[in-house]
Amino acid sequence: MAKIKTQYSCTECGGVSPKWQGKCPHCGQWNTLTEETAVSSDNTAARFRSWTGQTAAIQELASVAAEETPRMPCGNTELDRVLGGGLVAGAMILLGGDPGIGKSTLLLQILSQLAATQKVLYVSGEESAAQVALRSQRLGLSTNGVSLLPEIRLQAILHALHQEKPAVAVIDSIQTVYSEEINSAPGSVSQVRECAAQLTRLAKQNGITIIVVGHVTKDGAIAGPRVLEHIVDTVLYFEGDSHSNYRMIRAIKNRFGAANELGVFAMTDKGLKGVANPSAIFLSGYRDDVAGSCVLVTQEGTRSLLVEIQALVSDAHGFTPKRLAVGLDQNRLAMLIAVLSRYSGVVFFDQDVFLNAVGGVKIIEPAADLAVMLAMLSNFKNRPLPPKTVIFGEVGLSGEVRPVARGQERLKEAEKLGFTCAIIPKANMPKNTKDFPKLNIIGVSTVADAVSAGFQAA
Repeated sequence: MAKIKTQYSCTECGGVSPKWQGKCPHCGQWNTLTEETAVSSDNTAARFRSWTGQTAAIQELASVAAEETPRMPCGNTELDRVLGGGLVAGAMILLGGDPGIGKSTLLLQILSQLAATQKVLYVSGEESAAQVALRSQRLGLSTNGVSLLPEIRLQAILHALHQEKPAVAVIDSIQTVYSEEINSAPGSVSQVRECAAQLTRLAKQNGITIIVVGHVTKDGAIAGPRVLEHIVDTVLYFEGDSHSNYRMIRAIKNRFGAANELGVFAMTDKGLKGVANPSAIFLSGYRDDVAGSCVLVTQEGTRSLLVEIQALVSDAHGFTPKRLAVGLDQNRLAMLIAVLSRYSGVVFFDQDVFLNAVGGVKIIEPAADLAVMLAMLSNFKNRPLPPKTVIFGEVGLSGEVRPVARGQERLKEAEKLGFTCAIIPKANMPKNTKDFPKLNIIGVSTVADAVSAGFQAA
């Protein structure tokens, strides 16, 4: 009997090494090499021959007709927003998130709604048919027309998809599916890469929309090789605290629409429900008479959100003051503290600083800089900012306040929710202030101007 050859694959980059090493020679990550059975060259050549078919004809790009991709609404307004208007035939969608955050629940709800007009298939690799039926019964879903396949063998799944040809199929999850042609455990780098590639190929050839559930690592990234995110058309991340009733889905990649769109959901006893006005949720406990609290207008894709920023500044009792941020970039917080100390005359080297974006939302844009600085200064001085005030703007290292994108949309959202004052970059000032009759807009060009505008009436 021939000896079975083994190799070591990196779980981060997918690189292959003939022997185990503590550090991956390809990406430099530590303790990421896992043992798996090597695929023989004969099997690789056979699979390649099975993949190859008639090649497409070469044509001029200018002669290709650009057609708008038709959409299939999935019945959930928030998810349609994140996807760019709905599902696209032949698209491969990857949905990742923490365990228990609601991935399977949301997908079962979508299939239940689509089953009234489309042919759908739910492939369950983690739960039995009885468990899926129990969850649908608990959620009160109508399962008429929803086909169920409890299977983890890739060849059986591909055969079922080819025979049934559903409009939408869900694979829950890609880490449980394995190919019989590869001698390694389910969830390994080679298995995930091979299964995702074959499912994507079938989706494109037959026009089937396939939604794949992906596990995440302890760092929050989708488990498996990075090539998994490159293969698929759309990558969605579930966000939110498991102790909260609210969840968020963010589009990291979308070949059929805009990326960085955000959908907000509320977890109820009947499943996930879309939230039409998430700003009202994020500001539900906001009080404008508290020092260290202010309202930021952030932009998530095409949606403007009002989020409360809270700051706590207290005397440090150790040699190194603490700098902690929840929902914001901690490195950027340290930079803003240095800028504020330089241009406001307030010293923070002996102060602990804690920052929090209320509601579990993660803010990644630099437009939060000005709101963060004024919230810290407000708590340090123990002076609340003017009531019903919103703030946004990027701050540079020289103390200047820079403009941000979509300033008009941010102001419209603030006025719609009843705010009467806005401190914004001077370059974002509207040409005609009469367009915002209920809003007193103050344009600032430096940090010193922002401090004066924030505390002159406080």
